[in-house]
Amino acid sequence: MAEDIEPITTSEQSLKRRRTVAPREAARKMIAPMRSIAIFGAVGALVAAVALPAYAASSGSSDATATLQQVAAGDAQSLVVASQATASPLDRSTYSATTPEEIAEKKAEEAAKARAAAAAEAAAASAGSMPVDIGNYALVSPGSGEVRYPLPGGSYYVSRTLGSGHDGADMVASAGTPIYAAAGGVVRVSQSGYGGYGEAIVIDHVIGGKVVSTLYGHMIYGSRAVSAGQRVEPGQMIGQVGNTGRSYGAHLHLEVRLGGSLVEPISWLAANAG
Repeated sequence: MAEDIEPITTSEQSLKRRRTVAPREAARKMIAPMRSIAIFGAVGALVAAVALPAYAASSGSSDATATLQQVAAGDAQSLVVASQATASPLDRSTYSATTPEEIAEKKAEEAAKARAAAAAEAAAASAGSMPVDIGNYALVSPGSGEVRYPLPGGSYYVSRTLGSGHDGADMVASAGTPIYAAAGGVVRVSQSGYGGYGEAIVIDHVIGGKVVSTLYGHMIYGSRAVSAGQRVEPGQMIGQVGNTGRSYGAHLHLEVRLGGSLVEPISWLAANAG
């Protein structure tokens, strides 16, 4: 005989349903607050990630402040600028002219300076360095001998020791005093800036069958009256006393060489001039 199965009443079914739903509702109630907390936590983390570096950069100590050079260290093409750079006032003297007007002004200033320097040089040269009027001086030295004194009478003759860096005699006379050829011959040198002699002339002679050469140094600029290769007569005016070259004061530097060897000029003139 089959077992008897008791039918389930409506109240029992309702009780079972409540027992099943209750845990689910409790779980949902627990999950909802946790989900809110997670969302708020994620938002907070995002805010912190953005705000904290800026806060650290603004509130950090000066010793810990990173320079742009340090920040760019990993990027070779980044611009490197000193973090403590300060602006300096511009000084006009530290930069060159760049506009057309400034360039023109600069060129005008340089041209003016060049003209002033040239004028000063010309003035210095003209003071005892230009030919002067010889006045009553004779164009030919007095005397009739084969050898003549190179300066007019009354000039102060000073001899120097040969071989001491001074190879002739200094004959003191006023600037512009005529200089005469000591003998007839052919001009070998007539030159401006002839070594330390300044304006100078060298003449080759044959006197008494011997070759003699005479040198005349420190003449006034532009006063040389003869040219190289020209034939001159004894006592002919060839220039004027000056102060050119390595010279201190107006005078004539005279050198005499006999057969290529230096001789003392004053003694040679005294023995041969007439």
